[in-house]
Amino acid sequence: MKVLVTGGAGFIGSHLTDKLCDLGHSVQVLDNLVGGKVGNVNKKAVLHQVDICNLGAILPLFEGVDYVFHLAALPRVAYSIEHPAESNETNVTGTVNVLIAAKEAKVKKVIYSASSSAYGDQPVLPLEESMPANPKSPYGLQKYIGEMYARVFNNVYGLPTVCLRYFNVYGPRYSAEGAYALVIGKFLEQRHRGEPMTITGDGSQSRDFTHVYDVVRANILAMEKTEVAGGEVFNIGSGCNMTIKEIAELVGGPVEYVPARLEPKDTLADNSKAKTYLDWQPTISIEEGIKELKKLRETA
Repeated sequence: MKVLVTGGAGFIGSHLTDKLCDLGHSVQVLDNLVGGKVGNVNKKAVLHQVDICNLGAILPLFEGVDYVFHLAALPRVAYSIEHPAESNETNVTGTVNVLIAAKEAKVKKVIYSASSSAYGDQPVLPLEESMPANPKSPYGLQKYIGEMYARVFNNVYGLPTVCLRYFNVYGPRYSAEGAYALVIGKFLEQRHRGEPMTITGDGSQSRDFTHVYDVVRANILAMEKTEVAGGEVFNIGSGCNMTIKEIAELVGGPVEYVPARLEPKDTLADNSKAKTYLDWQPTISIEEGIKELKKLRETA
């Protein structure tokens, strides 16, 4: 099939592109290379350096496409707080453009990369898809608006869509610098440089860390399940959480505490819906994942 991956030069998108190429699909990658790298893109895929905020530029690239995976975004909470207009342009307007282009091209399904940040703080754990959204940041709100647009495009235009709420994805090709930094990657780089790992607040905040290979598998299953196409939302999380302090202990080395920032206290996915409707479940534990990343970093 012909598939299109927005953000396919980025962390998650490039792994998804690799898998789609391995499965024999014809893959088109759309990426403006703000956060992605040309070197991440599979040689079998075709890279189009284009911005999803430019509707006129992306419309012709959707012609003849069967499935669209929409991962392009300006991620991370801190960046959205400092740059709400810029992040909104990409995360909301860009998503609307992708949905318009998919509708015009009559694609079979759009798989939207949503975020667990839509939950914000909730009174109980684990987090279930039926809970009301309570985003604490512009980024969380923007990703939730993208979900709502995916559902509206299904209801109004009949465009098949599905939304996958990712929980703290980590794995090879992680970003450790700048606005796109991931805590595990940041710790590994600090450890490699012989610096203390910086923990915000007291480190008691917990996260559900999910390996990128498991996230890729969820995307493929969401594409293949024909009965899942009505704007449904699925948690894609390991179903286990760990404090930032415990993550630092797994990585190993000295730590340094810095002031707390605006973020949810805890996340933990109820992934039973994904297990039931997508036949998906996580396969890689956080201990295995960090062990693999430490080996990769030491041999790099």
